[in-house]
Amino acid sequence: MAHHGNTPAAWTAVLVILVGFVVGGIGLVVGSWLTFWVGVALVPIGAIVGKVMQRMGMGAEPVSR
Repeated sequence: MAHHGNTPAAWTAVLVILVGFVVGGIGLVVGSWLTFWVGVALVPIGAIVGKVMQRMGMGAEPVSR
């Protein structure tokens, strides 16, 4: 059965990455480099959080073929 990313790990990773993009975009618009770099830092953090949650059993199991 395919989950198509509909797991807590995937949702959390996407949410954190989306927040990173929004924060980075706001930093660019208002001219705050600190805010921009905080947003940039959140993107890989979101990917790491998603992978850790997947390994904790909150993600989809890899499909073996």
